[in-house]
Amino acid sequence: MNDGSPEAVDLKTARLVLRRPTPADVDAIFAVHRDPETCTHNPSDALARRAEAEDLYRRWDDQWQRHGYGYWVVRRHGSAQQLGFCGIKPMELHGAPVLNLFYRFATSAWGQGFAGEAAGAVATWASRHLPDLPLIARVRPANVASQRVATRAGLSRAQHLDTEGYDGFDWIYLAHHANRAGAHEAGG
Repeated sequence: MNDGSPEAVDLKTARLVLRRPTPADVDAIFAVHRDPETCTHNPSDALARRAEAEDLYRRWDDQWQRHGYGYWVVRRHGSAQQLGFCGIKPMELHGAPVLNLFYRFATSAWGQGFAGEAAGAVATWASRHLPDLPLIARVRPANVASQRVATRAGLSRAQHLDTEGYDGFDWIYLAHHANRAGAHEAGG
């Protein structure tokens, strides 16, 4: 993390660089979100037209402008190729404010641990910069790979928070730091 403020945009891990999206990332946003495999468990996130990717980028950029954080573009060190996206957005769960951890990667990046590594970096950033907001991940029960990513990022299943989501029933995973500080506020 750069200077400790929410505006410190770039995150780095052993293999990855996470940076705030720019308009140049719209093609990658579209490529990842139009692939039916990447949205199998979240079909409402699938994009059919590039204009939808432009709209999605604008929503992501607006969140960065309003909150000083959002979704990051994930790349390997020294590479211009976008592997996917990982980040957080504010939302409500059972009437309480939380941060939702998001990760979606190109199928070519699957199975290499990139999502877990990126999600871990984002979870660490959130615990340092936004410790009063519980960090959750909403995961479909059949999405075993996403469950592994949430666990690798330091989240644990919080069955008491499970709820209906946009595309079906969501299992809720909760960051360990939130188990102490925010589980009650998130409906626990």
